[in-house]
Amino acid sequence: MKKNTLLLFFVLVSISLSAQNKDTKDADKLFESYDYVEAAKEYLSLVEKGNSNTYVSKQLGDSYYYMRNTIEAEKWYAKAVQTKQDPETYYRYAQMLKSNGKYTEADSQMKTFAALAPDDQRAKQFNKNPDYLSKLLKRDKLFVIDKISVNSERSDFGAILYGDILYFSSARNENNKIYSWNNEPFLDIYQSTYSGGGNYSEAVPVTELNSRFHEGPVTMTKDGSVVYFSSESFKDKLFVKDKTHKLKFGQVNLYKSVKENGKWGASTPLPFNSKSYSMGNPSIDADGKVLYFASNMPGSVGGTDIWKVTVNNDGTYGAPENLGNKINTAGDENFPFVTDDAVLYFSSNGLTGFGSLDVFSVDLNKDEEPYNLGKPVNTEKDDFAFTFNKEKNIGYLSSNRSGVDHIYSSIPVCKGQILSVVKNAKTGELLANSRVVVLDATNTVLDTQMSNMNGEVLYDVECQKPYTIEIFKDGYISKSFPVAKISQGKVTVDAVIDPIEVIVTETEIILNPIYFEYNKSNITKKGAAELDKLVYVMSQNDKLKIYVKAHTDSRGTDEFNLNLSERRANSTVAYIVSKGISVDKITGKGFGESEFKVDCQENCTEEEHALNRRSEFMIVK
Repeated sequence: MKKNTLLLFFVLVSISLSAQNKDTKDADKLFESYDYVEAAKEYLSLVEKGNSNTYVSKQLGDSYYYMRNTIEAEKWYAKAVQTKQDPETYYRYAQMLKSNGKYTEADSQMKTFAALAPDDQRAKQFNKNPDYLSKLLKRDKLFVIDKISVNSERSDFGAILYGDILYFSSARNENNKIYSWNNEPFLDIYQSTYSGGGNYSEAVPVTELNSRFHEGPVTMTKDGSVVYFSSESFKDKLFVKDKTHKLKFGQVNLYKSVKENGKWGASTPLPFNSKSYSMGNPSIDADGKVLYFASNMPGSVGGTDIWKVTVNNDGTYGAPENLGNKINTAGDENFPFVTDDAVLYFSSNGLTGFGSLDVFSVDLNKDEEPYNLGKPVNTEKDDFAFTFNKEKNIGYLSSNRSGVDHIYSSIPVCKGQILSVVKNAKTGELLANSRVVVLDATNTVLDTQMSNMNGEVLYDVECQKPYTIEIFKDGYISKSFPVAKISQGKVTVDAVIDPIEVIVTETEIILNPIYFEYNKSNITKKGAAELDKLVYVMSQNDKLKIYVKAHTDSRGTDEFNLNLSERRANSTVAYIVSKGISVDKITGKGFGESEFKVDCQENCTEEEHALNRRSEFMIVK
């Protein structure tokens, strides 16, 4: 079900009567009856017959706008604005351009709209935030969004989880009457059991609440005993007759049902329902004392506003109150959802966003501006009906980003922090100005910072993901520190690095022994740490050339040992070159067992054998 239907099932649409004529009569009648699918066909027939003008183009633009066909709406609005139009047409054209990702063109139309309606709140917001897009794109990712399995090929939206039961509205019942606004079946309320891990049972209709009219979405008291939901005023014969067009204009109304013996009882209308205006998409607060809803009743700032009403202990209601122009705009605000801690989520096309409906949040206990949730919650398309279950730590979002209204799970991004404290391994000194790099599981560099005077660097990371911290500082051995998956909170990494201590004589650079395992030529972890010292020395002196001499112990044949030492020499050279040292600065050769460090003959201990399995680094130049 498209956004326009969600806002109000039946909205009185203003039409420029002076532009109507006998050729457009049939199409206009369909349009005024909200049969936008058939109206568009009739207007297109006029175009094909050559009876097109900017009025027909505007009507086509509006028809596709209400059907949420953004491509076609953009196309016909572009033709319509070739002659001067009312401000709202430019605003709608801008919204369609944004929905199609054409922000530069959209801003151009918004400038025209702002010039024609400078006092409109939407115009003021646009003029105040010319670089709104870049600011929105920089916002932190708050939720992970995934399409869930309960979706059908039809419209599904308005999901909310109570206990283990997910309630939502759907147009999947092909036996229902077809709604001419969007050519889909009328809406019913459905439920599915959530078993965790993204698993949902097959959805079934909530037959006690459904009728032959539209139903949903729903909200429920915390104890699960009372449900409020949207339906149509036709069920209570609250409608206005239009004798001219032979139409009955109904509204969206609010209804209540109480659970009795495990079943929902008869639906009763709320006393402030009216045949003159709509109200729907309810949300009850944690105490069951305040009911929030959307309405275009008198006193609204714009099209549809967010309202609230007190639910008294005796079952009566207070007077509905508008939430004011900090939340409501000249556009449409809808789909309120209030959390247990009084945070209101709602959708708006009047506040600054990515396009069409965006989801916003505002703390009702604070005097603050609504906050756009950013991507991926919001897109260029309609994003709405955001709800959240704190106990299960899962929310739900409705969106037509795929072309049809579908339901998406919204899992909060778990925010953690890694505090790296860089220290000298020998003295414990805190090391400032160390280069600290954080990498993800694929070794992609996420961020690089320099440590402060306390040797610290603080990174914001996502929970339940592994990371690696790499430390680089002149005069110290570079080192990596793996960080296991962290939970929400701060993890401290003591990044202890060794100072580079080498002895340089006229003929040799003396490192700690570069030991090899018996009968192997691969560089060990300890060996790599020593070779990093050589890399540092060579990087500081570009004229230095090194000749590596690799040796073995006395075990094995002469030929075997010579080959083994040659492999060790090659491995050592390859490691140094891999660290950025030019290949012409280092060479190597294996000497087998021809030059013992300890000539212990046949009586060598393991320690003496290890001393003989060594590499030496001779200064050539």
